[in-house]
Amino acid sequence: MVNRTNGYRLGDWFRDFDVLRREVDKVFDEAGFTRTGPASRMAFLPGIQSRAYPLVNLAEDGDHVYVEALAPGVDPQSLNVSVLRNQITISGEKEGPGDNGKEVHRNERAGGKFVRTLSLASEVDADKVKADYKNGILTVTLPKAEKAKPKQIAIGAA
Repeated sequence: MVNRTNGYRLGDWFRDFDVLRREVDKVFDEAGFTRTGPASRMAFLPGIQSRAYPLVNLAEDGDHVYVEALAPGVDPQSLNVSVLRNQITISGEKEGPGDNGKEVHRNERAGGKFVRTLSLASEVDADKVKADYKNGILTVTLPKAEKAKPKQIAIGAA
């Protein structure tokens, strides 16, 4: 599809928009702002931008923070989870379509090394973190640090 006014193809426009978005992200990153998810939904357009990987669900209750990361096709031996104060980093490697010696004609599933860091709403106790990988889902249970848990305050009657 060619735009008659300037000759741009639709794919060129998306690529230019993605370059602009990356430059804006770079400015925010250099200023120290923390982002917790993909900045745009262009990530679903193959070949234009790699999306944040793995995709995650983040939840919490009074005592724990829970992270579920969708990571099918990842070698469990390559997975690495690290925690520092209120940040979790998940890294690993996913086998790509050309990694098994076959000639690739179409590649819509990305492979390679990945790293994803998430900011958590509260500090956690890094010594008690548990992680399990089953059926392509990495589940991490992070107990909240004692100082991050809500405290009940007794009210005295005068």
